[in-house]
Amino acid sequence: MIEIAAQRLHNQQIEGPRLREPAEIVAWLGALQGQDYPGAKWSVGLRLPGSTEAQIEQAIAEHSIVRTWLIRGTLHLVAAADLRWMLALIGPRQIAGNARRYRELELDEDTLVRSNDLLAAALHGGSKLTRPELFDMLEQNGISTAGQRGVFMLQHASLDRLICQSVVRGNHPTFVHIDDAIPAAANIPRDEALARLALRYFTSHGPANLADFVGWSGLTMSDARAGLRAVQAELVEDTYAGESFWRPASTPAPHDDLAVHALPGFDEYVLGYRDRSAVLDPQHAQKICPGGNGIFYPTIVAGGQIVGTWKRTIKKQKVVVTPEPFTSLSREVAAGFAAAAEAYGAYLGLAVEIGAG
Repeated sequence: MIEIAAQRLHNQQIEGPRLREPAEIVAWLGALQGQDYPGAKWSVGLRLPGSTEAQIEQAIAEHSIVRTWLIRGTLHLVAAADLRWMLALIGPRQIAGNARRYRELELDEDTLVRSNDLLAAALHGGSKLTRPELFDMLEQNGISTAGQRGVFMLQHASLDRLICQSVVRGNHPTFVHIDDAIPAAANIPRDEALARLALRYFTSHGPANLADFVGWSGLTMSDARAGLRAVQAELVEDTYAGESFWRPASTPAPHDDLAVHALPGFDEYVLGYRDRSAVLDPQHAQKICPGGNGIFYPTIVAGGQIVGTWKRTIKKQKVVVTPEPFTSLSREVAAGFAAAAEAYGAYLGLAVEIGAG
């Protein structure tokens, strides 16, 4: 599977990155996982050699990159230019899919409409408020935010194209009104949006198959198939084990001289596919996501394969980066990981110490 892994590294801008701005990276990928805020920023930074965390944070502060609930109803980073059409395509399906959870939380239609109105009004005009501040506002207006009610109301307003997240303040994300942060854009037809999403996915994540696209996008199989069909002529089809995979025609021939990379948890190289066996031996799957609990650890990638996990400890003037390999790392891979850790430290602006695994 080295061919698939090498091509994915290239197309995801991890190996031989070719873009220059944070928003370009996010737009190229279509959207990237954003549950872990520091990790999501590093997902962008590692694809922009020489960039810093402050530069990624600035792009978020300027709203060229937006963090919001999007694909599969989970938090993602998305380029501002893509936010409206993606939400128009994906938001209604996610809201409909939440119907049962809304009932469990006693969030009826009237409550969701009212919370939408209150959240939009509180943020309209350039206000930037944290989640606790918005929860206090809802409570003061007689709407309980107990349990998960508050989070689901924020998500609903986000999927409804009213609000989105900005920078973090005091460990809490701030929220802004979409109309204040994101320029207006013309609506595009649904079939065009499906085609655009499919082309973005297979160009940046290929080689990938239709099931991978369905798993990543959360679209129905019929919608995903329609999107792929519309752009199939712009892609190259390869066959592995009798199954069709699509990739961009610009993908270079695979090679063995692949660097070692320190990827954050939830990176698209891992989560962008339903079947991860091309880059991860299934026997190690529990080591990157223990118990299948949805929490993905940062990973060490060598030769395109995930060979371990790593963790960081931030101290006053340094970051301790500790590898936890599945098996002993060769001298070459250990040296490559040390170089990747140094790149991470430079991104943070901190000295690096390699911890004992």
